[in-house]
Parts: sequence; structure tokens; C-alpha cells
Amino acid sequence: MPLVRNGRIVEDRIVRVPDDAPVPEGPVLVTAARFLAGAAELKARAGETGVIWPNNRDIDELAPHLDRLALVALVFPAFKDGRAYTQARILRERLAFHGELRATGQVLRDQFLFMQRAGFDSFEVQKEADAKVFADVIKRYSVFYQPTGDGRVTAFHRRLMQTAGSPALELRGATG
Repeated sequence: MPLVRNGRIVEDRIVRVPDDAPVPEGPVLVTAARFLAGAAELKARAGETGVIWPNNRDIDELAPHLDRLALVALVFPAFKDGRAYTQARILRERLAFHGELRATGQVLRDQFLFMQRAGFDSFEVQKEADAKVFADVIKRYSVFYQPTGDGRVTAFHRRLMQTAGSPALELRGATG
């Protein structure tokens, strides 16, 4: 399955570890159940640890562990199920997660931009053709009206910054 990060197809160096297998050295990705059952052990290991978090599980359960997680993979079980968008925004905006946020499952090309705006920075895609289209999709728009988890400045805030030195803005700010 192709992995897209920063608009490019890259090799996934993280090993997915089944629940019944030993955890190898190096970067690993485990299920939520396995992570929560052995969080102390997994957090203490030297290699990077990531967790596959289902969209029907409360994202706040991850809050005490985010400082040691290199990756959170949020699951889109169906293209019409958008709960992982909400989880992504909570992770980025409220919980200040700065690690890799990966979209996995039904990741479709027409949703790439929305996923990126929600805070995802890597994407497991089903089709090679979709992976190649991603670079073009993320360059298509440069200005957005809605604030989101990707940290881009909105059109409104751009306008404020451009007019910050204007006397009219200073006068309005001074009079309330």
C-alpha cells in the first residue's frame, strides 16, 4: 500500500506488529488494544512507537501517552465515515500532538485536501494512481477561509496582517 508524506510517495519504515507477535526493535505500529494493555513497556522502548487508533474509540484515552508516540494512525473504515477527521482536529488543536498523523483505511483522492486540512500529514492509499495525484491536489489551493489543524493562516487573518499597519485599523482598534 503506497504511503504519501509531504506530497511524495515514500517507503513506510514502520513495522505493523500483530497483537500476538513480539515487538521488534525499531519503529513499530501496534493496535490500540495492544498499546493500552502494554503502554508502559511500549513507551519505555528505544524505538519509535505508533498506534492504530479506531474511529469509534475516545481519542482522549491517548492524551497521557502522546509525549512518547511518534505516530497515530487514524482509521477511515468507510469513505462516508468522517469521525477520524474530528479525532485528527482534537489531536492537533486541543491535545497539541506534533507527531506524525496518518490516515489509513478508505483514504480517497477526493478527500486528501480535507484530510490534510484536518491535520493529517501522511496517507496510506489503496491505489498507486491516487498516491501520484496527491502532490497535485495539495498544491491546488493556497488560501482557505476555515481555520483547521494544519496550521495554515486563513484568508481573514491574511487580510488582518496585510492591513495591520493601516491607520483605519488602528483607529477602529482604539475606539473599540
